[in-house]
Parts: sequence; structure tokens; C-alpha cells
Amino acid sequence: MLNIALIGAGRIGHVHAKTIAAHPQATLALVCDPFGDAAEKLASQYGTRSCKDAEDVFADPEVDAVVIGSPTPLHIPHLLAAAKAGKAVLCEKPIALDMKDVVAAQTELDAITTPVMFGFNRRFDPSFAAVRSAVNEGRIGDLEQLTIISRDPAAPPVEYIKVSGGIFRDMTIHDFDTARFFLGDIVEVHAVGQNLDPAIKETGDYDAAVVTLRATSGAVATIINNRHCASGYDQRLEASGRGGALFAENVRATTVRLSNAEVTDAQEPYLDFFLERYADAYRIELSAFIEAVEADTPTPTTIDDAVEALRLAEAATKAART
Repeated sequence: MLNIALIGAGRIGHVHAKTIAAHPQATLALVCDPFGDAAEKLASQYGTRSCKDAEDVFADPEVDAVVIGSPTPLHIPHLLAAAKAGKAVLCEKPIALDMKDVVAAQTELDAITTPVMFGFNRRFDPSFAAVRSAVNEGRIGDLEQLTIISRDPAAPPVEYIKVSGGIFRDMTIHDFDTARFFLGDIVEVHAVGQNLDPAIKETGDYDAAVVTLRATSGAVATIINNRHCASGYDQRLEASGRGGALFAENVRATTVRLSNAEVTDAQEPYLDFFLERYADAYRIELSAFIEAVEADTPTPTTIDDAVEALRLAEAATKAART
């Protein structure tokens, strides 16, 4: 049984708290958040302890591991402090908002010996993972093209976007990791940003984008992002090779389809947002983390994966503005 502390009681903190509390091999031992009574309220839902100072987490001898869901500028400081205290770490993406912060901490990051995993949960989505397994088994021959579609049902508040680091660091970061998961090292990045929402344009960010990536193998990935989508949370993936293609489609609450005089094969809306769509992925991700910690084996995602995803996000930002 792994005693896990959670830093951050915001939206993503609620996701992790629910996942940890429901896991048969984990205990939600402590919830930490410095703002108001957020930590206390979240902790009370699961009958556990709370605190406001992250130092209390790192000093707690009952804590084996820490899930970091704090604001992005605190990811590296919290990660380093937890590792120095001998705690295993599962950290949310991105590792930082600026590669300069990674470079400044590189020596300390390289010296970490405790398990550190990053929350690129798309890797653990059952459908996406099945596609990758089929690719690796040679079911479609050599992978030539990968298409990743990720459209949110609605944009987050403008105040959030202002501090998010931009669409490529905040939203596309998952897709950059997915592309690397399928294709390996990326050597070329092209990006076009779109300003469809005047309010988001005023923040200096884009609310939609199309990115193309070329891997060392010559395979190409196309990423399509949008902060809004009238049909809901649109999450699809297609892998194409000379010998065939694989498709991961949107997930709905049921498989029921309606056909009548007005419609043919009408289905329910897509699952509402990432909380529902990727619930299984968060659960499997946590299981993989616990397994790596308890078995003392390498974590499925690493600091290097987080750094490379951020590097691609910065390259895409530069390309979109060129």
C-alpha cells in the first residue's frame, strides 16, 4: 500500500484525489494547498489530513509518494523537494513554462535517484494504447502518418489562459507526447495558430492550432487542436501505414444508436470532458506509477519525456509566430 500525498486541490487535484482514493493499492494520506480552505475541503471528502505548506508534505514520514498538481511554475521546485526527501513523484504536465527553468535546474534534475513520472495520461488511454500496440506488432506495416485530433467543448476562462503558458504548452503538450510515444524523436516542427475568439486573442494566445511534426524515421504527425467544439470533447487518433490504418474514435456513455424517419445511426454526445473521457487513463496511469515504485522499475514516462514535450511546445510557439 502506497501512502500518497497530493499537492494542489484545484480541478486536476480533484481528479487525482478521486483516483488515489479509489485505488486498492494506494491511500490518500495528505492533501496540500495554500489557498483558503481548498485542501481541507478536498481532504474531508476522503477522510484524510490536510495542510497548507508543501514543506509539511516533504517532511512527513508517513508519505511515500507525492502527486504534484500545483501551478506549473512550482512543478520543478516541488519535484526537487519531494525527491530530496526521498519521495517518489508523479508530476502533472508541463514540467515548466519555459525551458530556461529546466536548464537552470538541470544539474539537480539529473541527480534525482527516486522514481519520477510525468502525467502524460494519453499514453494510458486504453484505445490509444491498443493502437500503439498494434503499430508495434506490425499490423499496418511501418507507420507513415499519425493524426491526433483534440478539441475541447469550450475554452477555459480567459484568466486561466493568461497564465497557462499558451495553447501549445497547456493543451497540445499531451499531443506532443503522444506523437513521440508513437514516432520517437521529432526533428522538424511546423505550426499555424488561429485566433477565432477575440477574447483569447487579446491574451496573446491562440484558441486553435494545426501542427505538423516529422520524426527521424520520416513519419509525419499532424495535430489538430481547438479550444471549442460544438459537438463536444473530440478526441480521436489515426495511425496509417502502407499495410493499413488504425482508428481510435470518440467515446460515448453507451453504444446505443437511433435510426428513424429523421435520423440514421444517431448516437449520444461524446463524453463531456477530460474528467470523464480519460477517467480510465488516470486510473491506469496511477497503477503504472505504483507498480514502478513498488517494483523499483523504470517509470513509463520520465523527466526526459517532459523536457522533450516542452521543447516541442516552444518550437511550435515560435513556428506559429514566425
